[in-house]
Amino acid sequence: MKLLKYFFQFFFICFFLIIFKIVGLRLSRIIAGNLFLTFGPLFRSKEIMDKNISFAFSNADQEFKKIIKNKMWKSYGKILAEYVFIKHFRKINPEKFLEIKGQEILEKIKTSNDPVVFVSGHFDNFELMAMHIERSGVDLAAIYRPLNNNFLNPLMENIRKKYICHKQIKKGVSGTKEILKHFKSGTSVALMIDQRVTQGIKSLLFGSEAFTTTIPAQFVKKFNCKIVPIYIERKNNENFKLEIMEPMSFDNDQSIENITLKLNQLLEKMIIRNPYQWIWSHNRWK
Repeated sequence: MKLLKYFFQFFFICFFLIIFKIVGLRLSRIIAGNLFLTFGPLFRSKEIMDKNISFAFSNADQEFKKIIKNKMWKSYGKILAEYVFIKHFRKINPEKFLEIKGQEILEKIKTSNDPVVFVSGHFDNFELMAMHIERSGVDLAAIYRPLNNNFLNPLMENIRKKYICHKQIKKGVSGTKEILKHFKSGTSVALMIDQRVTQGIKSLLFGSEAFTTTIPAQFVKKFNCKIVPIYIERKNNENFKLEIMEPMSFDNDQSIENITLKLNQLLEKMIIRNPYQWIWSHNRWK
């Protein structure tokens, strides 16, 4: 049954990717946003999303939850449409679609011999973050979790390696060895810290325990490196605001648990900043 569902998702997405290519980016965003608003809830549990929103906003009523979910699904759709035109985003001047804050931080990292760990979450078109870091001349490797849909995953991996960040590393034991190899050679690392993981620790997120990756904290302990938070949000249909935040340093006596907690607290602030553009469909507090 799950295999059939994944095949239907793959067929559905590929069909509309072709349509989007024909009609162009502007109209594609509108079509995809409304498609996901209509069909997205069929593929994700409403109960999980309501539960997740309640963790972050304990006093949220059904109307508020509905607004968040509807805007999130529209955001999802626009991101899908933009994958078709990701080559366009890669080639054009980023100033045409990005308002950038903290570019000078990337310039310092680029000229430094010390690699850093970039951290963020799945905010709107999150792919543009790694793309911009690499385009700015920072040697970067992006850590990613393969999609559960084995039909769709090869397509997405190809797009990411070709246009977003050339060095893509799968999460897992073999991926960890590859990450260490890159980092030791001076390559910075980027990863999302907002997904539930099987190899991690329980850390508080919005006051409740959630399994959280310890990769950033482990890198801090092993290499005494800095963590650089990065955030993106959509300002309108065509433009985004990208913020590279001040690097975070941690004392040697800070534990992995404490560093991980501080990063979760940072993630909370990012989510609250624009809750309509975070992906609430992950079963984060399972």
